[in-house]
Amino acid sequence: MSHTEIETFDSVWDAIADTPAEAANLKLRSELMEQIDAIVTERGWTQREAAARCGVTQPRMNDLLRGRISRFSLDALVNIAAALGLCVHVQPDAA
Repeated sequence: MSHTEIETFDSVWDAIADTPAEAANLKLRSELMEQIDAIVTERGWTQREAAARCGVTQPRMNDLLRGRISRFSLDALVNIAAALGLCVHVQPDAA
C-alpha cells in the first residue's frame, strides 16, 4: 500500500494561490465582493440599480454578485465599494 500525504492550508485562498501575496489578494477581493453583495441585498436593489449606483454596467454587476472573482481587480472593487460609501481599510492579521 502506498502512503498518501495530505497537505493542509490555512484558507482556501492559500490552497489555490501560488504565493502568499496572491492568496492575500484573493482574500481581500472576496471580502469586498461579499460586502458589496450584502449592501445590494440589504437595500433591495436590482442589478440594474446597483450597477447605476456603482458606475458599472449591469453585466459587470451580475459578474460581481455571482462571485466571479477572476473578473475583478482589487482596484476595481475598491472603486465600487467607495461608490457605495464603504470605507476600505487594511489592518494587521490577528494571527
